[in-house]
Amino acid sequence: MSEQPQKKSYKDTINKPQTAFAMKANLVQNEPASMKRWAEAGLYQKVRQARAGAPRYVFHDGPPYANGSIHLGHLLNKVLKDIVVRSRTMMGFDCPYIPGWDCHGLPIEHKVVAELGPKAREMEPYQIRRKCQAYAEKFVKLQSGQMQRLLTLADYEHPYLTMDPAYEGASLEVFAQMVEKGLVYRALKPVHWSIANQTALADAELEYEDRVDTSIYVLFEVVTASPLHAACGLASGVRVDLMIWTTTPWTLPANLAVAAAPRALYGLFSYQLDGKTHHAILADDLADRVLALRGAADIKRLAVCTGQELVSAGLRYRHPFIDRTSPIVTAEYVTLEDGTGLVHTAPGHGVEDYQTGLKDCIRFSPDRREVLAGKPSDPSVRADTYCPVRGDGTFDETAPDWLRAPGVDVWKANDLVIVRLRESGHLFYDLKFTHSYPHDWRGRTPVIFRATEQWFVGVDWPIGFSFFDGQGHGNADAPSIRKLAIEAVEKKITFYPDWGKNRLRGMLESRPDWCISRQRAWGLPIPAFFGEGDQVLLTAAAVRAVAKVVEKQGSDAWFKLSAAELLAGYEPEKDAYAPAWVKEGRLSRERLKKSTDIFDVWFDSGTSWASVIRQRFGADWLPTDLYLEGSDQHRGWFQASLLPAVATTGEPPYHTGQPPFKALLTHGFMVDKDGKKMSKALGNTLEVETLLKDHGADVCRWWVSSINADNDIKVDPEFFKLAGEEYRKVRNTLRYLLSNLYDFDIKAHRHAWVPADATSLDAWVIGELNLVIAAVRAGYEKFDFRALHETVFDFCNETLSAVYLAATKDRMYCDKADSPRRRRSQTAMHTIADALIRLTAPILPHTVEEAWKSLHGESASSVQLETFPNPVELSVSGEWAGVIASRNDWLKAVEEARQGRGIENPLDCAIVVPRTQVPAGFSVIDLADLCNVSRIELTDGAEISVKDLREEPRCDRSWKRDGTVKLRGDGGMLSDRDAAALGVV
Repeated sequence: MSEQPQKKSYKDTINKPQTAFAMKANLVQNEPASMKRWAEAGLYQKVRQARAGAPRYVFHDGPPYANGSIHLGHLLNKVLKDIVVRSRTMMGFDCPYIPGWDCHGLPIEHKVVAELGPKAREMEPYQIRRKCQAYAEKFVKLQSGQMQRLLTLADYEHPYLTMDPAYEGASLEVFAQMVEKGLVYRALKPVHWSIANQTALADAELEYEDRVDTSIYVLFEVVTASPLHAACGLASGVRVDLMIWTTTPWTLPANLAVAAAPRALYGLFSYQLDGKTHHAILADDLADRVLALRGAADIKRLAVCTGQELVSAGLRYRHPFIDRTSPIVTAEYVTLEDGTGLVHTAPGHGVEDYQTGLKDCIRFSPDRREVLAGKPSDPSVRADTYCPVRGDGTFDETAPDWLRAPGVDVWKANDLVIVRLRESGHLFYDLKFTHSYPHDWRGRTPVIFRATEQWFVGVDWPIGFSFFDGQGHGNADAPSIRKLAIEAVEKKITFYPDWGKNRLRGMLESRPDWCISRQRAWGLPIPAFFGEGDQVLLTAAAVRAVAKVVEKQGSDAWFKLSAAELLAGYEPEKDAYAPAWVKEGRLSRERLKKSTDIFDVWFDSGTSWASVIRQRFGADWLPTDLYLEGSDQHRGWFQASLLPAVATTGEPPYHTGQPPFKALLTHGFMVDKDGKKMSKALGNTLEVETLLKDHGADVCRWWVSSINADNDIKVDPEFFKLAGEEYRKVRNTLRYLLSNLYDFDIKAHRHAWVPADATSLDAWVIGELNLVIAAVRAGYEKFDFRALHETVFDFCNETLSAVYLAATKDRMYCDKADSPRRRRSQTAMHTIADALIRLTAPILPHTVEEAWKSLHGESASSVQLETFPNPVELSVSGEWAGVIASRNDWLKAVEEARQGRGIENPLDCAIVVPRTQVPAGFSVIDLADLCNVSRIELTDGAEISVKDLREEPRCDRSWKRDGTVKLRGDGGMLSDRDAAALGVV
């Protein structure tokens, strides 16, 4: 058998792609090097310099807590913030990013005290504070490095810390303004109280967890029942009970009244139980259900009346285990959904109970054996907010002795109270139940409502109208901060997503007065001074005098200096609001006692708009354009920032009403792939450090941009693997573009677009790029990162890889290097690469920096100094949409032919298409490349068909069978195009 002639090889004649932009990213190894280069080059400062004088976009970073390593929530939050800042910068805005940390507070103090052990009890507060400061500094440094490893670009050299003296001084100035406007008061009120940490807590410091408790139905014996006996024909000695219901048996020692719904109907019922006849008053609609709990029989309603009529009848009852009688009162909050319709009322252990106590002036008689209600004749008489529970959860000397036994706290008291009620015959029914109960957000221990002396901000007080000194000042018609905050939510703030508006408004509508005091050492002290008895010095001028000391020496000065030293700059004679005893010098400054309370950490962080934005940049930088945090901050930082701002900044006449932000962007929380909350206890957490080691920061950032962050976000290792695969697709698309530009100089070789190009493949892809530019810019503008992520990926995966780059591969490899067609495609590729790099720069900062240098040279400045691309001005034929639609039909015909005829290579095909499907001016050569076949032939018929070209000669260089292939002078089989490229005939 004769030997087949060897085909000539042309592999060394093609334009082989070349690029230093590696296929393998090696992000884990290379990203730290980028971080180092950015730091050494002062990239953040250069970005700010590049935007000097540009329009501002003021973004404010909410401070994470300086405790522990960063977690997945930090990764999500910090990357989202970085994308916002980088994208706004590339939109041409001056957008500084000052990172901050919340440094005060119980978790740090708790940790430090635990580490110190018994020594802590022997240390002065300022010594504990030094340890806390060192602890916070340690974790600020740790978290700062971890956040920079996420490739975030911020002013990490000048962060804000809530424990910095300048910050503390600015916070005290906001407080002084709130005091000046009459919004701060001190009162004995029930607040959420952490027994474990012996401090008050705000709503935002609570987490709700399931807890098993006991609900009890208790019989309170009526002691003034004579009208009932007469009306119902009962003998005078027959016992009648009020039946109440409560889920907190331990609060019964503090019971001072029973509340009824004023318009609800209440019945007096007789029933048989354990062979005896009983009589009880409870809500008419609930009686059958409640009495059935014990299997009561022969139930009869003897009388019925409204709650108001019960009160008007003057009924009183005897406490079941304390020698005390109390009244019935009415309260609008009493419902008939659960219980008995009669609510046990302890003003020292509940907000609604407390309000009822104030409304009805519920108070003890002088001998404390009676509780009275109603307006007293003496205006100096006040309601009693009785709370027999100490800060450690034990009972004081006013409680029964059996509750004061060693080791008895409120939780153990539950069982003791139930036993006592059962033995005395006052317990009708008890039932274990599971409910959602508030816990200390850090200690994870259940909290209680407990009345203590605390400092509050009155959310419903008219701004500027103060009763603090016992006399009214200002305009009683001024708005409250609740009203101003709700108006801001309705009219001045944009929410992303929209549901955030209703969430924040609802929380503002229902929130109580803000308890701003805490009973700890590690925090900013509340600068109040106490004289004798109920004498208090807290005026704006006094606060400002302390603030000046704190600005210079830090808040440790409060613990080291005397009251006289702290008030050295205070001039009471110039203070219009100074109490008379201060102005008249009736108590020397040396004898003043300093408050031992510190501010709620939410007040610390909530004044950051003043302590950071206003202090560093000026008042004209407020309100900021955006706050971005998790959705839990609707009841946390967002509210804590909004309330002081609307109280102290804004328009005349009260200079109030300005929110600290124009927009709020919120994200959800991480859950596992099954929707379960992530926790170490369940073993379903993912460590940020592990993710970075496995995938690199750019892949993690690409994942963040891919998710719908509006609600809870499912997380699983597989999701990051998928993100890595998508990242590699984008990276390799960029790599392919760059590899075809190795011999292209944009200045020397740029193709000048002309109208005749409108039907070219290059014009089509630039038209598609223009759509991508518009969509991506809109996505950044609206914070719709998921949409722009999908736009970029689809453009890389489909428009470029599957269509354009496949279609132009032949010309890039086989056209003469400087042919007009190749240079036009290179111009398009350079434009696309440049645009893709800019568009993805906020998401993939390391990768695009590497690609940018590859595209523009190592000496090129950072892409972060650039702006987003604008659409390219060129003419694109309107016929392209129809051509692309026809292409789908053409490719379908090729696929059917390949399967039916065994054609393996589509270059062995020619497609015969109706002439009507190819608009005038379109090149059949371009269309053949668009379908990756050797030829497109036109027919006057209406059918699409496919020719098998395997019997026709094939070009040894391009493998095409375009009808021009023949033997050339160099001994090879070449098409006309390839022969011309090589200069052979």
